[in-house]
Amino acid sequence: MSAASGVTSRAHPLWLAYILHRLSGLALALFLPLHFWVLSLAVTDPARLDGFLAMTEAGVVKLAEFALVFGLAVHMFGGLRLMAMEWLPWTPAQKTLAALAAAMSFLIACLFLMKAL
Repeated sequence: MSAASGVTSRAHPLWLAYILHRLSGLALALFLPLHFWVLSLAVTDPARLDGFLAMTEAGVVKLAEFALVFGLAVHMFGGLRLMAMEWLPWTPAQKTLAALAAAMSFLIACLFLMKAL
């Protein structure tokens, strides 16, 4: 984002959307090795996997799952927003698209949490 496009502040909603997209991608990249390790327990140590799955009933784990689903949704909608920015002409509606992406991500994560509880 440059001064030529009129976006110069780090408090601008599109800059915040950019940071949220980057952070969600980083968090997902850090989560994947843990996820693959837990999946490998199904083959290597099923009893340990059962213990790990029993732990997932805790409330704090449910909140972590909420954060994970929110991160996935934010990253997906942020990526769709970036593709729209590249392929569609820039319009003032970009801020609206960013806000809509965040709202849809939160809605999806909340629905997941409600079903998990």
